[in-house]
Amino acid sequence: MAEMVKKIYYHDTDCGGVVYYANYLKYFEEARTEYFFDKGADIKDLSEKGILFIVRRVEIDYKFPARYGDIITVFSDVVKVKNVSLEFFQQIKRKDQLLVSAKTWLGCVDSTFKPCRMSKDIIHSFTQDK
Repeated sequence: MAEMVKKIYYHDTDCGGVVYYANYLKYFEEARTEYFFDKGADIKDLSEKGILFIVRRVEIDYKFPARYGDIITVFSDVVKVKNVSLEFFQQIKRKDQLLVSAKTWLGCVDSTFKPCRMSKDIIHSFTQDK
């Protein structure tokens, strides 16, 4: 499981002083990008080779809000790898308190957005620690 620490800034919040709900999707995206890098899969390099990862589906549960000035940690892990897709489980916590959790399904597509198989190297990078 990978971790990404993030500080909540004023621009992350709504008029009630809490993180705007859609911003959690951005935090999850940032953490997945870091997860890819940690696994040796550079999304930019892959996209230049015509291999793209698109979000197919997201299930998200909001438990408690993050607020301006909070330090949060986004936890990310791939829980299922198939030939053309990845399933992520992610959580956002403030210290030990769970704030938000999500399951995100990514599809692997080519430059024409048709599903394509991930190479064995990519699959191995996401399954080697499992």
